[in-house]
Amino acid sequence: MTKGGESPQVRLLVDGRDVAPLERATSTRARSKGLLGRDAVAGAFWLDPCRHVHTMRMRFAIDVALVDRDRRVLHVQAMPPGRFSAVRLRCRSVIEAEAGAFEQWGLVTGSSVQVGSSDD
Repeated sequence: MTKGGESPQVRLLVDGRDVAPLERATSTRARSKGLLGRDAVAGAFWLDPCRHVHTMRMRFAIDVALVDRDRRVLHVQAMPPGRFSAVRLRCRSVIEAEAGAFEQWGLVTGSSVQVGSSDD
């Protein structure tokens, strides 16, 4: 808890750098819905476990990172609506963000990704 009694905000760390607010989808229902029905995503959206994603019926383009169990990025791709992501056998989770975000954050193949909090 923060000093004001609020829960700390979950953050995405890339190579140890705090880059964005993070929403985690860990339930089957949350992973199935993903970003469908949204007009945007504030920060990053981490689906765990997840091996691949699609952008069918999505309203906006996204960046996708396939992540292994050691939280290393295996593959990064930009996905317009109506596409399927690459599949990597070692993939254990997927991070999504609005198109162009990964370039701003320096998230590339080989990056280390972590979950942090705003009071770390």
